[in-house]
Amino acid sequence: MYWGKIIGTVAGLATLKPWLAIAGLILGHQFDRGFAARYRDFEKQGSDIGRVSEDFVRALFQTMGHLTKVDGRVSEDEIRAARMVMHRLGLSPAHVRRAIGWFDDGKRPGFPLLQTVREARRVSARSAGKRTMFVRLLLEVVLAKDSLRKEERALIWKICNELDIGRVELAQLEAMIRAQKGFKRSPAGSADAARVTRAYSALGMSPDATNDEIKKAYRRLMNRIHPDKIAGSNPDAAAIAEAERRTREVRVAYEMLKARRSIR
Repeated sequence: MYWGKIIGTVAGLATLKPWLAIAGLILGHQFDRGFAARYRDFEKQGSDIGRVSEDFVRALFQTMGHLTKVDGRVSEDEIRAARMVMHRLGLSPAHVRRAIGWFDDGKRPGFPLLQTVREARRVSARSAGKRTMFVRLLLEVVLAKDSLRKEERALIWKICNELDIGRVELAQLEAMIRAQKGFKRSPAGSADAARVTRAYSALGMSPDATNDEIKKAYRRLMNRIHPDKIAGSNPDAAAIAEAERRTREVRVAYEMLKARRSIR
């Protein structure tokens, strides 16, 4: 994590005052340290994502719907990102339908944003990590498009104020999500996306499948293709080798998707 140091130093040098360049380097270093710590917290929060209450999920998707509609139009990228959040939260098909309804509630005129965010704060009062998660998931959706308008930034900051999240923490979250977005567009990100696509294909599933559907597909395949399951038909060596290969492929694919989608 070094972007803070680079930006701080360059900004200081632009003033033609060496001491400001040093100050920029120091401030950038502090930002990078906080960024790195926030990134570690970001990874750890994946273990909490499946343990949120229904009140938290309701407030999240209502607020999300409101934020995406504030510029007048909900983009396809935002809808796709909201769907991915539903998957990562491990929502059942019934809960996905309810989340979509809550998302639509937030888009309606007169939506009580502050009341809803205060409800999110109430249900996560004992966990600062849950409040950070709330903002992070909102940012993942609104940053799915190329740019944020002034009105959207103002609302995000209002939400952060209600949840006791400061400007530095918000900047770290945004920088982290933008860095991940940049990675996805890089050659390495494209290769990673191809691996994920192959994982879905190995399980015979699409990215729109729910976590429950993916788990069921994995179990169904393992019950059918595992070498132990075909032993009763007296398979030849080639058939056993193919069963072992396919079993490894399916297991690796499931483990990848399980980690990416926080499947429990």
